[in-house]
Amino acid sequence: MLYQIFSLLLEVATGVLAGACLLRLYMQYQRIPMSSRSGNPLGRFVFALTDWLVLPLRRVVPAAGRWDLASLVAAYGLELVQFLLLWLLAGASGGLFAVPILAAFGLVRLAISGLTGLVIVYAVLSWVPTQSVISDVIGRLCAPPLMPIRRVLPLVGGIDLSPLVLLLLLQIASIVLGHLQGLALLAV
Repeated sequence: MLYQIFSLLLEVATGVLAGACLLRLYMQYQRIPMSSRSGNPLGRFVFALTDWLVLPLRRVVPAAGRWDLASLVAAYGLELVQFLLLWLLAGASGGLFAVPILAAFGLVRLAISGLTGLVIVYAVLSWVPTQSVISDVIGRLCAPPLMPIRRVLPLVGGIDLSPLVLLLLLQIASIVLGHLQGLALLAV
């Protein structure tokens, strides 16, 4: 019971921090203004959560073009610490080689979950006309993965079904990821 409680708390804390690192990576890649002057509350929130970890890593991990690799390394490092702590709490018996693999799969799972959440919020906000900064930011974050779907799928009765299709594709990706994780762990 205590292991389950600790595991839940660790997963939530890691999910929030690593998710913020991934969001920082994606927002910087999309060149979405994140400074306090931009008026983007999501950017300020992401900076507040991740600066303590990403800024020191930037001294060691350079960016690759528009990709802020320090944010990616920070997110992976958080996932790695999470699975290492769980492995230690489970008795640290064998399977240490699986920890980096689990962390990599956890990072991809977190990215899929984060994008799923963004698309759901985007879809809900699209039902209500709003001129807020946050709806603009979420729209800009969701536009790249929705664009290829919109090219193929026309409006149906004036309704854009591309968010629904993207959510379906993300769920399929999550299922495939779970299967690949199982195969990878069997190989280790």
